[in-house]
Amino acid sequence: MRKYLLLLSLLLLTACGGRRTPVSLAVIGITCSRSSSGATQLATTYTEAIQRAGGVAVVLPTLDSYARAEELLDALDGIVFSGGEDVSPQWYGEEIWNETVHVDAVRDYSDSLLAKAALASGKPILAICRGEQLMNVVMGGSLYQDLPTQFGTEVKHGGGATHLIGLEPGSVLAEIYGTDSLSVNSFHHQGVKALAPGVRATAHTADGLVEAYENEQLWAVQFHPEKDLQAGDTRWLRLFEAFVARCQP
Repeated sequence: MRKYLLLLSLLLLTACGGRRTPVSLAVIGITCSRSSSGATQLATTYTEAIQRAGGVAVVLPTLDSYARAEELLDALDGIVFSGGEDVSPQWYGEEIWNETVHVDAVRDYSDSLLAKAALASGKPILAICRGEQLMNVVMGGSLYQDLPTQFGTEVKHGGGATHLIGLEPGSVLAEIYGTDSLSVNSFHHQGVKALAPGVRATAHTADGLVEAYENEQLWAVQFHPEKDLQAGDTRWLRLFEAFVARCQP
């Protein structure tokens, strides 16, 4: 009963303009950042992408227990781990590298609970930018904390730059787009260093940085497809449509 009450409350929270959303649609949770005052915040790019793809987008609260994370996942059909702050290096056994690293310990803890519950649930996961980094760390991988000083590359990462990524044959991105390369945006200064066990890297930049990885449950991308979709690049709707289709109850 609690599952259905929670699902009803989530649907009511996401209803707009008095329209009712059929329960048969995929209900997809999206993690969020917090403002300096602790308020929940999330760019509309994420919710709009999911809803344009035919799903019901639900902004997830900050959690403080695994039991609550399990209960929430039970009411969802899939989950998106969104971008935002750096993942604390303490989660992969390192100290903060330099002043460019900015973390939110509360969000890290909440997202780690949700990540573990999501993995245990077997439900589809889409991880974007910070989300890609978070899932890699939760599953046992590590990160370059600051690419310019730790990785060194002629490829421009971050600041909204655009660059090409090469796609592995048979990968989700290669299958969706029918190509071996894509032009993507870049808003990150961190990236995958040691790839977590149980996933395979499916996209790289020319300098060798992992730009996407996947397994049967998880699709993870370092770039922000939702930003380009909102800016008018409709090709990225296909990625969200494919993800929503996987989540269909």
